[in-house]
Amino acid sequence: MLRFPGHGRHQPDDIVIGPLDLPGHVDEALAVQAVAFGLDPDEVAVRRQIVLRHMTFPGARAFGATTRGRLAGFVYGMPNDRSHWWSTVVEPHLRAQGHEDWLDDSFVITELHVHPRYQKHGIGRALITTITDGADQPRSILSAIDIESPARRLYRSLGYRDLARQVHFPSAVKPYAVMGAPLPLLRE
Repeated sequence: MLRFPGHGRHQPDDIVIGPLDLPGHVDEALAVQAVAFGLDPDEVAVRRQIVLRHMTFPGARAFGATTRGRLAGFVYGMPNDRSHWWSTVVEPHLRAQGHEDWLDDSFVITELHVHPRYQKHGIGRALITTITDGADQPRSILSAIDIESPARRLYRSLGYRDLARQVHFPSAVKPYAVMGAPLPLLRE
């Protein structure tokens, strides 16, 4: 069962969503991402440095889903900055579609991953709505592999729509879609 801190009596097998000290739990978070996203140890090592750097950016924050003291999922993001690498890669694709303005005054969902054992229980939805509910920006953007997937269906159900497709990131085998949604996100 999902429970948010301070809302009812906590049971040992509850999933609790709360702020996450991501630099302090980076290895545990990346272990979840590795299983959820299929990363090898070299990719995890590269992403570790990226996560630690991202968490130094102004406004960066993270939330985790824990159960029995273990991380079941996490999300992190930050206000978009056009000078960040991700923005520079997606900008020409958004411009070509007439959506370049989405790069301004947006909160970026940088990563959202739930361990496969805990997927399909509303954890991803709870994580993304929790982090965006605290955003000062009027909208959110993210990128997801450009295939029909449970993740893309989740994002659409929250109000995200495709802003650009077939975006190729260096070193990524598959193309991505950039999606955006006004905040607050839609609720079920």
